[in-house]
Amino acid sequence: MKAGLVVKETDELVKQAGKKFLKWLEQKGFEVIQRRKKDFDNPPVPISPPDDTDIIFVLGGDGTFLSAARWTGRKNIPLMGIKFGDVGFLAETEEKQLYQAVERVLKGDCSIEKRMRFNVSLLRKNETVFSQMALNEAVIGKSGPSGLARIDIKIDSYHLTTYAGDGLIISTPTGSTAYSLAAGGPVVHPLMEAMLLVPICPFTLTNRPLIIHDKNIITVTLSSKSVFPLKLSVDGQKEADVYRDDIIIIEKSYPVHLVTMSGETYYDVLKTRLKWSGERI
Repeated sequence: MKAGLVVKETDELVKQAGKKFLKWLEQKGFEVIQRRKKDFDNPPVPISPPDDTDIIFVLGGDGTFLSAARWTGRKNIPLMGIKFGDVGFLAETEEKQLYQAVERVLKGDCSIEKRMRFNVSLLRKNETVFSQMALNEAVIGKSGPSGLARIDIKIDSYHLTTYAGDGLIISTPTGSTAYSLAAGGPVVHPLMEAMLLVPICPFTLTNRPLIIHDKNIITVTLSSKSVFPLKLSVDGQKEADVYRDDIIIIEKSYPVHLVTMSGETYYDVLKTRLKWSGERI
């Protein structure tokens, strides 16, 4: 069997756990391909995991998981996240349950969820100058404190509105518990067929969060009255500047395949991560 391994390298505890886990996988007969942070910044060959990779293990937090998801590209390789730290929705398995959970996965005691992603393309003078897939969100926002970002939104060919404020978050259901939630957006079940539009500090109180169908195509442009350039950020990891005549196209793309443990639900994860009170019935 062949496994990918992505480890949060900025945390010494996680690095040591990763080294131990790597040896354990090799003892189990796995051929392990380890992806390091420097490889994401300056991709060597292979840029993506080999086609015959059976699973990718991700040790760290949500940021590490998002990097690993970007590494898979369009390939249907399942990702299993092991959470190190306090908060994280993508890495479901706790650090202390690592080996027990992986043993269960090797026995088939797990399931695979398809999590929706969308592609974010930035067009300038009819040329694509930036293109990334997002598992959590795309954020279009101000790069400084002054002025208003005025962002025109079209849903398919229909002009919806102009959002005025600090910016706009366009989120997947998976990303609804990330920046979107902090900006006042709703929590959306990750298997729903939807996208979220969540304004950041809107100037007009009637600009409220909106949930649309994931089959819609979103077109984003800057109003002539907007401060610019704005900053486009995808999953908090890839960025580009957005100028007056640029066009951003957002549309549904290839999903990520996520390993989930049998007997656990999304609501278990939600309740634990958000520290909701009350007994489980």
